[in-house]
Amino acid sequence: MKKSVLIVEDESLMREVIKDYFDGAGYETYEAADGRDALDQIDAMDFDLILLDIMLPEIDGLSICRHIRKEKDTPIIMLTARSDEDDKLLGYEFGADDYVTKPFSPRVLLAKANALLKRTAGSMCDKDGIISAGGIQINETSHTVTCDGAFIDLTPKEYDLLVFLMINRGRVLSRDALLSKVWGYDYFGDLRTVDTHIKKLRAKLGDKAQYIKTLIKAGYKFDETAEE
Repeated sequence: MKKSVLIVEDESLMREVIKDYFDGAGYETYEAADGRDALDQIDAMDFDLILLDIMLPEIDGLSICRHIRKEKDTPIIMLTARSDEDDKLLGYEFGADDYVTKPFSPRVLLAKANALLKRTAGSMCDKDGIISAGGIQINETSHTVTCDGAFIDLTPKEYDLLVFLMINRGRVLSRDALLSKVWGYDYFGDLRTVDTHIKKLRAKLGDKAQYIKTLIKAGYKFDETAEE
């Protein structure tokens, strides 16, 4: 699955250069030229990575960073023309994961982004590439899934859907977000595709199906602790 990145930068030329580099690296890119547009997109969709300028029209980057951290743990790299240590410390305090000071090389930014995503992806699994919760275990190396030790046979899309739900466990995921992340932004289909695959996935999970919660008008979430 392609990694999605939101580029929040008010300088159009800079935004275009960053977009070109990340497009070329296989990312699915989204853009915002001001803080208000960025917040609207962030509230509507879950991104794999956010590149966030500090100085923005309407709402500044630090305020956006603080807003994100109230609800999400999306990796954030701050883009700033400031080199003052206090500004960087404030950014880290608000929840930024890394910093790039302008002017910077887009290649360096891309390298930092790849390294950050590799670190955060590793934190979702144990050292052997295992994702587990509620008796369900996914082996990311062998692409196998077991429920209480018994193997279950999933299609590639059912597998991707379960992985995405579990690594975001406890987080409500809209049908639009699931369609975009699992099937891809350019997928030609409708939201019923998500519902159909959720139904099939639940059927194969047996009594573990209760962990995939439906939230009316909101979407789905994986939660092995909540009561049905």
